[in-house]
Amino acid sequence: MSARPTRLALAALAPLLLAGCDFAPKHVRSANAAPATLPSGGTYPVADAAAPDPTHIGWQDFFTDDRLRQVIALGLANNRDLRVAAGNVLQARAQYHVQRADLLPSVSGQASATFTNSPYGISGVTGTGTTGAGAGTTTGTGTGVTTGTTTGSATTTSDTIKIYQVGLGVSAFELDLWGRVRNLTKAALDQYLATEEGSRATRIMLIGEIATAYATMAADQDQLKISEQTLKTYADTLELTRAQFRIGTSSELESRQAETNYENARNDTAVLRSQIAQDQNALNLLVGTTVPTELLPATLGAFTISDLPAGISSTLLQQRPDVLQAEDQLKAQNANIGAARAAFFPTISLTASIGTIAPQLSSLFDSGTKAWTVAPSAVLPIFDYGRNLGNLAYAKASRDVAVATYEKTLQTAFREVADALATRGTIHEQIDAQQRKAAAAEIAAKLATARYRAGVDSFLTTLDTQRTSYAAQQTLVSTRLAEASNLITLYRTLGGGLK
Repeated sequence: MSARPTRLALAALAPLLLAGCDFAPKHVRSANAAPATLPSGGTYPVADAAAPDPTHIGWQDFFTDDRLRQVIALGLANNRDLRVAAGNVLQARAQYHVQRADLLPSVSGQASATFTNSPYGISGVTGTGTTGAGAGTTTGTGTGVTTGTTTGSATTTSDTIKIYQVGLGVSAFELDLWGRVRNLTKAALDQYLATEEGSRATRIMLIGEIATAYATMAADQDQLKISEQTLKTYADTLELTRAQFRIGTSSELESRQAETNYENARNDTAVLRSQIAQDQNALNLLVGTTVPTELLPATLGAFTISDLPAGISSTLLQQRPDVLQAEDQLKAQNANIGAARAAFFPTISLTASIGTIAPQLSSLFDSGTKAWTVAPSAVLPIFDYGRNLGNLAYAKASRDVAVATYEKTLQTAFREVADALATRGTIHEQIDAQQRKAAAAEIAAKLATARYRAGVDSFLTTLDTQRTSYAAQQTLVSTRLAEASNLITLYRTLGGGLK
């Protein structure tokens, strides 16, 4: 076996053995894009050094309501946005595999058979002939074009020439000495990783949105119960004022005022019924299928664990999927700069083949039939009318955009968590105040009604206390919903929900 094929193989693998050049800028995380620590103290919760990492709390553990967990599981299996995100990941991964293939030579096998009939052996075709006129007779076989002079007349006959060939070849494989192909491959890899992080971010967002929609529907159910109870109370008051008006112990004004309250509560009840139906439609859209009736919420309860850690370092935000996605996109743009810079240098490529060639199929693999070719080439850009400069400028501008996007994403993450912590720092006090207010307003309404029936107070006082009690109960439900939504938001913005 000849040593030439071995040297040919080494030549093809040489780019893999060379480190080559890399003109891509080194990736450095932006400093001071966001404060080093999340706010603590004052309005915000007090820092807890022993607080666990919320990203280690799986959503199955964070959400304690079994029906809500089943609804979230349905959403993760059926939501169309999540399917689109998963499809984008598969597309990016396939694109990366396509680009990565350029790092290695593509070896192809080929087999051919050529049949030629030429009377004069033109263009390297073998021919046989007989020449005479007193000079003797010569019979021969050869390859190529033969030029000679004979004296006398000659007769030439031709046969069909057969050439069989089998071999392996490498076509136009670029020797990546300047890192162009490697940087393009790295850019494709970073884009794939960015798309994968985007899918993870979509998953976290979906879990949070389903939980929030579930809690909102539960709160509206509670609001409906309050409206129905208030409607019954207003109906009793309206019946009393109408009876008193008929016997002349009260004016029509009081009856009309009671009727106003009654109709207002009746309108609220109808609006809430419509709102609950819309809440269910929104939940079905998020889940991607119709949520079974037995899994729908009946009242706003404790759907999650009661607390989350505070005082966490803001470096945790750098692990949020959306922040990692922006960072991977920045890395991809750095790699594109390296590829654009490498375009200014010569492109060196290699075409090579090795195989056998013979005039007969049966002797194709006999000794002496081996053949090989090596054809390196180099292309150096001289005049491109600014194309390479434009591509480099575009790559640098894209990198600057990616830097700003990464910093804005990190700053947005910091603000989301800070806002959630600000709400968390005061929400318990708000709940306590609203509970006391609702209880006091309910007692005041009962006392005012009793005093009106006894003729001690005017009906205006009764109407005012009933309205205050109704509004206080509605506000209490809204505050409880804010508490539940705040925990869900804090859990989501800290990057939890992937396990």
